[in-house]
Amino acid sequence: MPLIELKNIVKSYFNDDVQIPALCGISFSIEQGEFVAIMGPSGSGKSTLLHILGFLDKPTSGEYFFDNKTMGDYSKNELARIRNKKMGFVFQSFNLLPRTTVLENVKLPLLYSDVKESHWDKMAAKAIDLVGLSHRQNHFSSQLSGGEQQRAAIARALINDPQVIFADEPTGNLDSKSGGQIMEFLEKLNSFGHTIILITHETYTAEFSQRIIHIKDGEIESDKAVDNRRIGKDHFVK
Repeated sequence: MPLIELKNIVKSYFNDDVQIPALCGISFSIEQGEFVAIMGPSGSGKSTLLHILGFLDKPTSGEYFFDNKTMGDYSKNELARIRNKKMGFVFQSFNLLPRTTVLENVKLPLLYSDVKESHWDKMAAKAIDLVGLSHRQNHFSSQLSGGEQQRAAIARALINDPQVIFADEPTGNLDSKSGGQIMEFLEKLNSFGHTIILITHETYTAEFSQRIIHIKDGEIESDKAVDNRRIGKDHFVK
C-alpha cells in the first residue's frame, strides 16, 4: 500500500454562498521514500493540496488515505499526533522565533510530544548537526543568514524523525547558492528514507525530485518521472 493515496479529492470554498472550486477531483498516490514535486502557477491549488496532505485542512469530498487509513478514520487528537510525529513542515518564510536560539527553535515540536524533556537537547543537537549548524545552535535565529534559517527550519522538521517532509517553496526567499544547498539537503534526507513532497513553481528545484505532478486550475495536468534529475550538482541556477 502507498503511504499517501488521494481519490477524487475536491475542495471548494464559499464566499457569500458562491462556491469557488480549488481542487477538482485530484487522484494520485505516493510511495514511502519517494521524492515528489508538485508544480503549478499561482492559484493552481498547490497550497490547498498541501494543507490537505498535511492534515491542516479537510477536503469537501473524496478520500485521503495516509498510512492505510482514511483521514476520517483518525480522531482529532490522532490527526494532531500524526502531524507532530509523522510529518515535518518546511516553509518559504522559515517560521522561526527570531529572538530564540536555534536549539530552542528546533526543540519546539517536542513540546507537543510524549518524549521526556531530558532528551530534548540531545535530539535537537543531533538534528542541528545533520544540517551542519552545530556551530550556530546557541545563536538567535535572527542572527542567521536566510540559508542558515532554512537549514534550522529543516532541523526542526526532522526532530521527530518524520515519515514525510512537506517543503513549501523552501528556496523562495533564498539566493541561488543557498537554494541549491537546501535542495541538496532535501535530496540527502530522501536518500535516508524520508518521503519528500515539494511544493514549487520553479523547474530547477522540481528537477531534484523523482517525479513531478503539474496541477492547473485545481486539476492534474501531468504526472511524470523526472528524466534529468539534478543529483549531486555543485551549483544551482535560478
